[in-house]
Amino acid sequence: MDLSSISPVLLIASVMVSATPILLAAIGEMVVEKSGVLNLGVEGMMITGAVVGFAVAVNADAPVPGFMAAALASALLALVFGVLTQLFLSNQVATGLGLTLFGLGLSALIGKPYEGMKSPTLPRLDLGPLSDLPVLGRMLFSHDAMVYLSLLLVLAVWAFLKFTRAGLILRAVGESHDAAHALGYKVVRVRLVAIAFGGACAGLGGAYLSLVRVPQWTEGMTAGAGWIALAIVVFASWRAGRVAIGAYLFGGVTVLQLNLQAAGAAVPVALLSASPYLITILVLVIISARGAHGAPASLGRPFHASA
Repeated sequence: MDLSSISPVLLIASVMVSATPILLAAIGEMVVEKSGVLNLGVEGMMITGAVVGFAVAVNADAPVPGFMAAALASALLALVFGVLTQLFLSNQVATGLGLTLFGLGLSALIGKPYEGMKSPTLPRLDLGPLSDLPVLGRMLFSHDAMVYLSLLLVLAVWAFLKFTRAGLILRAVGESHDAAHALGYKVVRVRLVAIAFGGACAGLGGAYLSLVRVPQWTEGMTAGAGWIALAIVVFASWRAGRVAIGAYLFGGVTVLQLNLQAAGAAVPVALLSASPYLITILVLVIISARGAHGAPASLGRPFHASA
């Protein structure tokens, strides 16, 4: 095994790219769960965003319309989930699983004509002197706009939940929807907005996969990224900063195992490929064994105004 072939600079730069789609999906899901809703359809929304974003970008010959279409399509798909669970009071777990299955099937149907095509991708941002720094420039300041947008989104969500009145209302709805309703807050409306936001973020994450990380369409290309995003929200104890840490840790493990394969590590390839998921499961087991981990009190509980 030749570890000298692994460049730390390229490794860290690759981690930022690898973590971005998961970070986008996870921060959106965290907002949804903060409102008291458990949406297990992240994988379905991500794959829908990936295929819609790819199709629009190819036809428009530009990536930005693809990202916008992906966010809109996944937000609309999320609102279907929202209407079913918040207005018709369907089971959130079953509906979320159904959303994932629907998204996977829909993406396979839409994406069939686009297999084998290449999409236009986002250019790297020119950050002037920062990009020209000897080591840090290549690692941190030579990426596309979505990498930095994902980090700004984490900061914005943290500030929104901590310092704004709307963020306080959203957290109140997630902790006790009955008390929030008694105070006059529109619980269903708040949750629907949060659900749409989470769907848009998942769509952006999916579009990043098909337009930047691997600029082509492949059926099932999310490969469980939506489930990892769900796990990261739990790992992060529903805190925005920890969501970013969790996404980058998973991205780091993913990139590292690919580099170890390329370096000829004396470990079965199947085990290396499974290592990011095995580590995620291990972390969740440890968190579960720890006991209380800060989940919103009303998470997954149905709300009915007349109850």
